[in-house]
Amino acid sequence: MEKGPIFEWKQCLILRSDLKMSCGKMCAQTAHAALLSFEKTDIATRKKWLAEGQKKVVLKASGERDLFELKSIAEEAGIAAVLVQDAGLTEIPPGTVTALGIGPAKSEDIDHITGSLSLL
Repeated sequence: MEKGPIFEWKQCLILRSDLKMSCGKMCAQTAHAALLSFEKTDIATRKKWLAEGQKKVVLKASGERDLFELKSIAEEAGIAAVLVQDAGLTEIPPGTVTALGIGPAKSEDIDHITGSLSLL
């Protein structure tokens, strides 16, 4: 059996599972998280991640507190991390923290932070 590509770099996008968001809303919040954390990442890391194929993993966390804790852990490790706050124009109140983007960064480094989370 042929092995797939090996990705050394990835980005993790984490959504709150306690919010009642439609599929479209979750997709939009994930896109915000991806762009915001990418923009916060250093240029050298961006280039490596882009050249490799831009691996992204979407995960879920149980609530807002989890997102804040994961963000702090990522930042302490020197990895870009950005919280997404909703504008409140459609489904949820303004200012609600909906998602967290982490990285891109080395896969093994992100795994130490997000390895216990489940896929969305």
